[in-house]
Amino acid sequence: MARLRIVPDTNVLVSGLAYPGSVPGRIVGAWRQGALDVVLSRYILDEMARVLPRLSRLRLSESEIRDLVDAFMFPADMVDPEATREAALRDPGDQPVLATWKAAQAQYLVTGDKDLLASADRYPIVTPSEFWARHGG
Repeated sequence: MARLRIVPDTNVLVSGLAYPGSVPGRIVGAWRQGALDVVLSRYILDEMARVLPRLSRLRLSESEIRDLVDAFMFPADMVDPEATREAALRDPGDQPVLATWKAAQAQYLVTGDKDLLASADRYPIVTPSEFWARHGG
């Protein structure tokens, strides 16, 4: 049976790093252990690099953040999504994340973003808790 192919949103990656014992942390851990196929885009990694310096909990230097972003890129499948417009999205800033999911042909987009979750009736968008309840440990 093939492993699940998911696109974790930036908030899942960052929460997983900051709180390894949390549900996002378990998702990131499952990926790192090879239990999930994760698909990312340059947009998601760049957003992660912009958010990480704001987390005083992690206290990462710029070079540590660059190394971490690179470390996430290698085990992930990287896609270059098309610039499309999905009129149904509440937040236009979420377009690149949804486009990553479309380009990835993944089973799920896992996010805590309420604007993206509002489109869960049209796309397989789930919270980390929903995903973990269905497929976790």
